[in-house]
Amino acid sequence: LNMKAGEKALDGCDHKTAYSYLGAALSLLPNDHWKSHYDLSLRLNFLMAGAANSCCQYDEAEQILRGISGRTRCFEDKLPSYLLLSQILRTQGNGDDAYNTCSFVLLQLGETIPESVAPEASKAMVEDTLKMYEEVYDDDWLERKMEDETMRTVVKFYGAITFLAFLSRSRYTAICFICKAVQLSLQNGACVYTPLSLLQLMGFAMEDKHAANLYHIAKNALSLLERFDVGGDQISGVFMNFYGRIAWHYEPFQVCGDNLRRGFESGLSSGSNLGFHCAFHVIKTAIISGEKLDSLLKEIDYYLHLLKTFKSAKMYSNILIYRETVTVLIDKGDATSIQEKNLCGDLDDPSNKLRDVLFCHRAIRAYWSG
Repeated sequence: LNMKAGEKALDGCDHKTAYSYLGAALSLLPNDHWKSHYDLSLRLNFLMAGAANSCCQYDEAEQILRGISGRTRCFEDKLPSYLLLSQILRTQGNGDDAYNTCSFVLLQLGETIPESVAPEASKAMVEDTLKMYEEVYDDDWLERKMEDETMRTVVKFYGAITFLAFLSRSRYTAICFICKAVQLSLQNGACVYTPLSLLQLMGFAMEDKHAANLYHIAKNALSLLERFDVGGDQISGVFMNFYGRIAWHYEPFQVCGDNLRRGFESGLSSGSNLGFHCAFHVIKTAIISGEKLDSLLKEIDYYLHLLKTFKSAKMYSNILIYRETVTVLIDKGDATSIQEKNLCGDLDDPSNKLRDVLFCHRAIRAYWSG
């Protein structure tokens, strides 16, 4: 009963209630529950880890997930735990550990992980993938579904490692991974992870070339959502990539901003911090479109308040940099500044990705300040 109540609470996005019920259910299991009730133990522990993660109990969630990995009977049973573990590690700022977790899984599934990818190689992969798309995309392909569960898992982990590679490896390595994911979908049919994979690729491709054709591919990817039951964290990723990286070149800023806010709320209701990536693009779009800065500052402070709860230090610092830019636009920071530079780490370290963000914003502020 406690487990059913916990699942019902999770379905209703009541994560604290779910955490309480699932904890009670775990306490009632016998000492040998992994032997005597294996399937129940696997399901209940994973649900508990998810609820703990959504309640920002990251250490507890990580402990539960590592415990699952040590007790499962086969590698396939470990896969959901590895994916959630990588998300928790990323949230805590352990990007390398998260990357290595996804890398390990993909290697076990028979994939190859390059040490590095040259710019020329990633460009060639993008061109080959786009060519494959033009050859394959038609009504017949749209009717096909990826039936192989292992292959769907590979596509899912490629999507996860793409983001991690961009943060902890290089843009070119990230492009390599997402090209592999898209090519698997084009060769074997679409799955629930295909729309996000296509949008991730289009986001990278449009950084090099703002082509209307890429926008149409992205629109086609968005339409694929109607075929699948997509979760809140997926919606956040899809909306962030489409409206935050692609559509704002072609669609009204207001439309993009409204949908990015929807992506934020979707991620938040699912207990995932992925929605904050939508919030990041909400702020960018609002500044460009000329929204009222006083109202935007209040919205940014709301995001920062939530980020303290979610304990996402890197995203907190990124949004704080945007906040500082808004304060300069309002009153040159005289009354509203909170000095983001104190949270940006060593500005002499070339590997500090926040350094580039901060320097870019300093240039924007200097321009508008005259």
